[in-house]
Amino acid sequence: MNGSAPVVEVVHIAECPNWADTAQDLRELLAELGHADIAVGVRTVVSGDDALAVRFAGSPTVLIDGVDPYPHGEPTGDLACRVYLTEVGLRGRPSRTQLRQLLVERLPHATS
Repeated sequence: MNGSAPVVEVVHIAECPNWADTAQDLRELLAELGHADIAVGVRTVVSGDDALAVRFAGSPTVLIDGVDPYPHGEPTGDLACRVYLTEVGLRGRPSRTQLRQLLVERLPHATS
């Protein structure tokens, strides 16, 4: 990051039941960490070409400055849901704890 605000985005398919909660968690956590000025973008992919163009790795994919920060997030043209390994097992989205840790690591002057 070059000192400017990072671009935070949730990429999803329309059928994904987990993208809205992921985006909401990111917005709330950004506010809690003093970065309410950073918007969370939301993008729906509708084709395999769309998915590959944005480095989609299953829905929801969280991107920070265009990079998927989670392991095992290989870009795919498949329009499918994604599974995350969280502290409580496999889930359809990152936990709030994981999202908070990600933001603290990636944002200037953010503390947990």
